[in-house]
Amino acid sequence: MLVVDHPIVAHRLSVLRDAETDNATFRTIVGELSAVLAYEALRDLRTAEHRVDTPVARDVVCRRVNEMVLLVPILRAGLGMVPAIQEVLPLTEVAHVGLRRDEETLLPTVYLERLPRDLSDRRVIICDPMLATGGSLVRVCELVKQRGATEIHALCLIASQPGLDTFCSQHPTVRVACVAVDPELNSHGFIVPGLGDAGDRLFGPPA
Repeated sequence: MLVVDHPIVAHRLSVLRDAETDNATFRTIVGELSAVLAYEALRDLRTAEHRVDTPVARDVVCRRVNEMVLLVPILRAGLGMVPAIQEVLPLTEVAHVGLRRDEETLLPTVYLERLPRDLSDRRVIICDPMLATGGSLVRVCELVKQRGATEIHALCLIASQPGLDTFCSQHPTVRVACVAVDPELNSHGFIVPGLGDAGDRLFGPPA
């Protein structure tokens, strides 16, 4: 479990939490924080030796990432994290998973799944801004594990402590990174204090 604790991160998180923040600013900051999470969570990306000529020297040994990472955004809010993470990571592919939450039971139902058939030996990064009850993240981890994935990261902006406890009890080997852990959920399954519905604040309310 990684919580990125930095004054600049805290400043941007405060803007995300603010109900007065407009959608465009919200999207920008979600991207900035997603890039920070990718930097911090993926320090062990595999690299290979590479040689270049600099303006003042020839045949200089350096290293470049040689690992193709699979990003799995949980629709729809997870889409807001993907472009910034792709700007950070040199090699990525994207596979979408769509979940719909029952507002009474708070349990997720899969309505879209476009995962590759075989995920063995692949690093999978699941993107979801909010780890609330943990149900959606648990379900997507089940799906990628069924395809053979063993190296799984979950990048979230905010997690609730109850949701984090639920998730870690079912998927203890998945590495979770976020910028804050909030103490509770309300009766509707929203993180408190949280930032509201991330999908609505990124893309507007559903039609």
